[in-house]
Amino acid sequence: MYSLASQEKDDETIEDCFNKIDEIQQNLKKNEINCFLSGENDGLDIYLEIHAGAGGTESQDWADMLRRMYMKWFDKKNFKYQIISEHKGEEAGIKSSIIKVEGNYLYGLMRSESGVHRLVRISPFDSGARRHTSFASVWVYPVVEDDIKIKIDEKDLRIDTYRSSGAGGQHVNTTDSAVRITHIPTKIVVQCQNERSQHKNKETCFKMLKARLYEHEIQKRDQENQKQLDTKTEIGWGHQIRSYVLQPYQLVKDLRNKIENTNPISVLDGNIDQFIEEGIKSRK
Repeated sequence: MYSLASQEKDDETIEDCFNKIDEIQQNLKKNEINCFLSGENDGLDIYLEIHAGAGGTESQDWADMLRRMYMKWFDKKNFKYQIISEHKGEEAGIKSSIIKVEGNYLYGLMRSESGVHRLVRISPFDSGARRHTSFASVWVYPVVEDDIKIKIDEKDLRIDTYRSSGAGGQHVNTTDSAVRITHIPTKIVVQCQNERSQHKNKETCFKMLKARLYEHEIQKRDQENQKQLDTKTEIGWGHQIRSYVLQPYQLVKDLRNKIENTNPISVLDGNIDQFIEEGIKSRK
């Protein structure tokens, strides 16, 4: 069509051909990414866990910014999500948060986001307007299907109940309905406070624990075949997977595959496809 339109100098058809070619290239790119998502658990939903690093209010605000970035991306992709647990910072931001997300191939898409994320900016909480570096960790693990058997021994668990520390108003619990479960052998901790019922929160906690233990077993198996970077041991220097610099220049850089973006505001608004896609390719 383009060849014929060029001979006839048909500008309208030429423009239409360019649009069709762009559409084909975009579809090819999507199909290429889908071909990579063939892992055993790539099709599963996820729990997304975010923790602020050391640094008080500045790091807690950064953790909240990261959560907003991912929620914006979920909205763009029409993924459903629900905040399972949240611990707010004293002045601003969050100390930690867990989100359950449902959608096609979520674990395959998101698993490379696990690690420490670093922010450099002029702190809005510093009266001297000095530049601060903050850290927050992101952890992605799959929602395990009911037909996958994970053995959990009751004697290995410590179950605590406490009062919700949610957003306030009518939704705050007046009883100790929030639940925290610690799996003593692995030191894995899960918690839920989004339901008014302690029983429902406990049920959600057990599902999350099952997912975490399943992910734990996957990691142990993978480590036998190759060394993996353990980025969850410390939320700080030397462990980050990606840096988001707002001052003195503007740049988001993934330290594993060297992908860069010079518009960090757009990235923080949820435009993270290039990092998600390159993470998938690099992993394969």
